[in-house]
Amino acid sequence: MAAAWLALRGSLPGIDGDASAPGLSASAIIERDAQGAATIRAGNRRDLAYATGYAHAQDRYFQMDLQRRTAAGELAGLIGEVALPLDLRNRLNRFRARAERSLAALPKDDRDILQAYTDGANAGLASLRVRPFEYLLLREAPQPWRPEDSLLAIDAMTINLQVSELRRVLTRGALRDLVPDDLLTALTLPGSHWDATLDGVPTPTALPAVPATRPDWIDTLARQDGIRNAAIDTPPVIGSNAWAVDGRHGRDGKAIVANDMHLGLRLPNVWYRLTLNVPDGAGSARRVSGVSLPGAPVIVAGSNGKVAWGFTNSYGHFIDLVALEVDPENPRRYRDGKGEWREAAEHGEAVAVRGGETVRLPVRDTEWGPMIAAGGKHYAIRWAAHLDSARDLSLRQMESATDVASALAVARAAGIPAQNILVADDAGRIGWTLAGLLPAATFDPEGFPVTAAQAGAPLARLPASDYPTLLDPTLGRLWSGNSTQLSDAAMQSRIGDGGANVGVRSLQIRDALLAREQHDEASLKAIQLDDRASWVDSWRDLALSVLDDEALRDHPQRRVFRDALRDWQGHADADSAGYLMARTFHLALYDSWFGALDDRLEDIEPGLSVRLASSRILPLMEAVARAQAWRPARYPDWRGFMLDRVDASIAELTRNGEDLAALKWGQHNRLNVTHPFARLVPQPMAGWLSAPHVPMPGDLDTPRVQMPGIGASERFVVSPGEEEKGFLTMPGGASGHPLSPFFLAGHDAWEKGRTQPFLPGPPLHRLILQPAQ
Repeated sequence: MAAAWLALRGSLPGIDGDASAPGLSASAIIERDAQGAATIRAGNRRDLAYATGYAHAQDRYFQMDLQRRTAAGELAGLIGEVALPLDLRNRLNRFRARAERSLAALPKDDRDILQAYTDGANAGLASLRVRPFEYLLLREAPQPWRPEDSLLAIDAMTINLQVSELRRVLTRGALRDLVPDDLLTALTLPGSHWDATLDGVPTPTALPAVPATRPDWIDTLARQDGIRNAAIDTPPVIGSNAWAVDGRHGRDGKAIVANDMHLGLRLPNVWYRLTLNVPDGAGSARRVSGVSLPGAPVIVAGSNGKVAWGFTNSYGHFIDLVALEVDPENPRRYRDGKGEWREAAEHGEAVAVRGGETVRLPVRDTEWGPMIAAGGKHYAIRWAAHLDSARDLSLRQMESATDVASALAVARAAGIPAQNILVADDAGRIGWTLAGLLPAATFDPEGFPVTAAQAGAPLARLPASDYPTLLDPTLGRLWSGNSTQLSDAAMQSRIGDGGANVGVRSLQIRDALLAREQHDEASLKAIQLDDRASWVDSWRDLALSVLDDEALRDHPQRRVFRDALRDWQGHADADSAGYLMARTFHLALYDSWFGALDDRLEDIEPGLSVRLASSRILPLMEAVARAQAWRPARYPDWRGFMLDRVDASIAELTRNGEDLAALKWGQHNRLNVTHPFARLVPQPMAGWLSAPHVPMPGDLDTPRVQMPGIGASERFVVSPGEEEKGFLTMPGGASGHPLSPFFLAGHDAWEKGRTQPFLPGPPLHRLILQPAQ
């Protein structure tokens, strides 16, 4: 035990003194404040990248390794058979080969930066007296970093943010085969009254029409025991919030940006706080501060003193599926768009498995992309991420952007997964566009699978000049909550819809921005912490409408349910009982209206569901409820149906013997942020690898997005040029090492919604990297 403890201590990095740095051209300095936030100084950009790689590797090498392995489909080689299904899915895309091609196509300056970062990362890893503790537990040696691995880190984010569209398209295709046209239209609404688009064009205000066709699945009981999706750990879609106010509406004439990117929460956090002093070549330097992605030598979101920027996932349309006719005698042969047989190129991929035999995966590439089999059919995947320009280092040019226009130009050319970017500059201007790769054309704008004959347009990047862009909006505010961006159909078609949020968050954020004429950092941060749940109001009112005295007679549990709904103050706060009741009632209705259809989809392909096909089931449910339609035949009237759903909600909430009167939302929404190895070690050690499991406010459709393992991966509010007045908090801490004082440094402020300075504090530790002699 003592030896294990010493080994664990030995893997802590050295953060003070001097260190020899082979490959560095001149000395570089890594300073860390009381929370471990790093500030790096160097004489040139290459040495700055070297020191960034060094710091990342000291604090986060295992995380970097997971990122590259996830994208490349190489996780099982490190952690074993448990990762094999994920590897097989991701190896199909052959992202390592794509990253190697993209690296070769980069400008020389960018290749040099990546090489320097690589040299620094390997030097930082080598500086540890003992390899990172995760490798000790695995009894494996870490493999060196390579330049293309930084591009794989970008691919890992692309997978995280876009791969859900694959199942969306599959589900839409399955629904098209299952339901009549009018039901299909209702199940795949393109918009609703919840939309809060940026361009000021009116959006629908009325509820959608209830289809004339009665669903044939309504009278079938769902197979699942209990309410479908009632479990709080049901994986949601990834999303983010960002907004900006211009100088007319910001304090002291300043434009301000707020950003909180919602991702899976883990220890260590996906982001790493970083401040770079970037040399300008004229003897001075520009301070660029914000969050970086371990594995890449850039500030992803933050401020450079002239412009500040933040991101949300765009949920554009990036993945098409082409239905294939495959020769049953030769799995490589398929019919092309002209109906002629063609043979796919086959790549033999060897997927290593730690402790097991290597798995051989034949990847068959058609003219559109790799083949997959799903739901008893064959498809080719055409994904924008397969273009060589989908990954590069051009986002680092944000370091030198001087105003909104130049920042938006950098964003449109960047090789990252397509994101909404909101930008403010020190002249008080704001703007929005899409950062990253938009495809020039897709096969089906509505996101259904197409036939080979319909798959004609080649995969290419939309020219930057054609990207939708808003500069100096009339309202002086911009907002994004992953919903549909524009009401202008022609412009929106350039983005598409790959699962855009229904719009509840965006609408609530927009209204909060418009509710005040002037905003400062504190008022914008208050929106980030807003846990009002406006979307639940109608479901609360519907339940209360049937919970009259007659319904409560001889039903004490219904009375508890009714009282909690009456007392609800409209927030998804941790102490709220009413929010929990109303939310569960909504899920009970979903189960009655769509549970049996989900069963049919599951029979076609495991994991498919109505909610994958559309993010706008909420307005359809609102319309059905208002019309008192789709009542299953087993209920004599609407009132009986609603009371049964109340009783089903009560049964779900008390299925393990819970006291209904004592239930609170926070008991269901308890934070679960841990290191991936927390499940692999004895319980006493697991506590070292976890943040406190505390009740949390917020939910998926409140501005404060929070579920046990998903939420704001950072929150910042900043005005460019006045960073000292800004705020920045993150879950977890700077270090991935449980014995480091930085492992959870700052986490408590994030958890409790307190403010912390955007800029790092005074340096308490200084490591000077000296060129090796």
